[in-house]
Amino acid sequence: MGRYFNPAQISLAGSVFQHAERLTSGYFRLSPETIKAHRYDVKTLAFLEEHEVRKGAFAHLCKYHYHKDEHKDEGEQGQERGFHFYRICLQDDRILDAVERAHSFIRLSPLMLYIAAHELVHVIRFDNGQTAFDLSVDEKRQEEEKVHSITRDMLQSSLNPDLKLVLDCFSGRYHIGEIFS
Repeated sequence: MGRYFNPAQISLAGSVFQHAERLTSGYFRLSPETIKAHRYDVKTLAFLEEHEVRKGAFAHLCKYHYHKDEHKDEGEQGQERGFHFYRICLQDDRILDAVERAHSFIRLSPLMLYIAAHELVHVIRFDNGQTAFDLSVDEKRQEEEKVHSITRDMLQSSLNPDLKLVLDCFSGRYHIGEIFS
């Protein structure tokens, strides 16, 4: 059984996602209505389905399709209507382990801000058709590099020493395995 966020950490995650949403909408020049049109939800480890759990990641993004058949009148063929949405699946245990293993120099709040911003960039890029959701391994690696670059640029406006350390860890300045593994 994994370790889960406590109520204070869940509240922090909610606040961080709101902040990341504002930063993301500013970076991509999206109105509040437009950013809200990108359908996504966030779940912590305690609420994830088995297929949403990923051992080697801080978060995992799933895409779901909701389909609904609508019929105008009895006997008439209706149109299939539906939509897709994304679920950002936070891996509480992995995030908490990273903070603990970093011997207190990586703080939860800036790490969560990076994770939230990174995942929201993916949602926007997928939703706007800038890249496909289903990619080959090589394409996924390239997409991760692109999303990291965008996330880093986006977070520059919020840069403080704690966030700078997180960005440095994801940029190879430090060996990520030494800090987060």
